[in-house]
Amino acid sequence: MSARPKDPQRTIRFASGISLEIQQGDITRVPADVIVNAANTQLRHGGGVAVAISRRGGPVIQEESDAWIAQFGPIDHQHPAYTNGGQLPCQYVIHAAGPIWGEGDEDRKLAETITSALLLADHLQAASISFPAISTGIFGFPADRAAQIFMRSFWEFAQTQSHSTLKQIRMVLYDIAALDIFINAFDAFHWKE
Repeated sequence: MSARPKDPQRTIRFASGISLEIQQGDITRVPADVIVNAANTQLRHGGGVAVAISRRGGPVIQEESDAWIAQFGPIDHQHPAYTNGGQLPCQYVIHAAGPIWGEGDEDRKLAETITSALLLADHLQAASISFPAISTGIFGFPADRAAQIFMRSFWEFAQTQSHSTLKQIRMVLYDIAALDIFINAFDAFHWKE
């Protein structure tokens, strides 16, 4: 088990003007233009962070998710969906389907999921976005491995998207164990690469 970090939060500002912050909290209570939901491909919000977002946001989230599926079909790693934020402290919820551990090529799929959500938030002209630790819950993706992929994906986005409307990317982690893992990944990442 890792030692508890002295400062349970991390922030970095990239040359592009985009900042990354890692913090503990309840993603359904942290204000942002966009909250990312760790969704399944059918947008059935019945477990993990998805049920918390759906409950707090109200019935509009499941109603709009059902309408999305009816119109566009299931989502995948490269094609997230979005709905109104309902009663959440956000304008939109981006529903991103991360990989299930054991299905193959999980690292690439998780990176695509993260990048696709960032690009959709930019398309929606959002200035801020909050992520949970996609795929690390009921989908079984090892959290330490996922944390490294999140750091690299955020860094690559910040290096290549200097004209993005996004100015703040936030990881909001509910439990201390996940927070410690993501802070360790943040501290170990070579941000100057």
